Amino acid sequence: MVAAYPLGDQALSINLTFQIHDFRPRPGSVRAVLIGFGAPISGAWAGPANLRRIGRRAEELGYSSLWTMSRLLSPEDNSMGEQYREVRDPVVALAYLAGQTERIRLGVAVLNAPFFAPVLLAKQVASLDEVSGGRLDLGLGAGWSDDEYAAVGLPKNHRGRRIEEYLRVLDVLFADDVVEYSGEFYHVPRSRADPKPVQRPRPPILLGGTAAPALRRAGRVAEGWVSSSRVDPATIGTSIDVVRGAAAEAGRDPNSLRFVCRGVVRLGPGGVSNRRPLTGDFAEIRADLRELERQGVTEVFVDLNFDPEVSSPDADPATALSRAEEVLEALAPANR
Repeated sequence: MVAAYPLGDQALSINLTFQIHDFRPRPGSVRAVLIGFGAPISGAWAGPANLRRIGRRAEELGYSSLWTMSRLLSPEDNSMGEQYREVRDPVVALAYLAGQTERIRLGVAVLNAPFFAPVLLAKQVASLDEVSGGRLDLGLGAGWSDDEYAAVGLPKNHRGRRIEEYLRVLDVLFADDVVEYSGEFYHVPRSRADPKPVQRPRPPILLGGTAAPALRRAGRVAEGWVSSSRVDPATIGTSIDVVRGAAAEAGRDPNSLRFVCRGVVRLGPGGVSNRRPLTGDFAEIRADLRELERQGVTEVFVDLNFDPEVSSPDADPATALSRAEEVLEALAPANR
């Protein structure tokens, strides 16, 4: 119970002592990369039937996690690509998957935090963590689209300060029986905010972003970092080093952090010169997954929502599903 919750020793103590023991390597052990899968959320293969089918099969095959993504708007000229034309709501999709699966973790990469009032997101997160039995991984970002910022009625400036305060508000809402907060961007009158999440003190928060300040922020205040679709898998280790360095400077153990890579996979012919990592035949893609592990990635989820043959609204739904299921089966953890 607090009258105000400024950034200070107490708030830092909450963030700096949080650990996720399921992902902490034991001394002398090898930290094997976990393999997740991107849920059908965009374009031709999306929808409840395929969410259920892919989600259940991924769990049967031993995938560690299922992931959704967020996009409010796409440009009229389609300049951002086919994958953003028909993106379903990520929280609704995860709630549906929670009812269709039992063990597999459920993540979003990422929600743009400023687009949601903290009290609204806290309610959604706590409820989703409850209905999933404590399986939620919460990816948050600051947002970058001018159109989306305009559509939600927010200025785009001060994104860094805003998201840092946002995290402090979430911690108050998740921790205190009676909450009260007053800050630069957010105000919560003295009240109750229940239920609390199943995972304590909060579901793991993984921050997105590619700029150095965003990477350092992930190292200082989050449980890890999640890469965007635009990150080059061949150089992702450089970003991971920045996050780890910031964690060490803040007095945190870098080995306690999670580094989640969105693996934009596109199946194609092998032996192509100058191919992008995670494209080509299955042997090449598996080799790329092993390279990600060497660069410090702790988890990678295979995401077909960026493959136009799967995620374009104009793709044939049956063909899209067949292509996705071929990848799902071939890249299952047991087949590495």
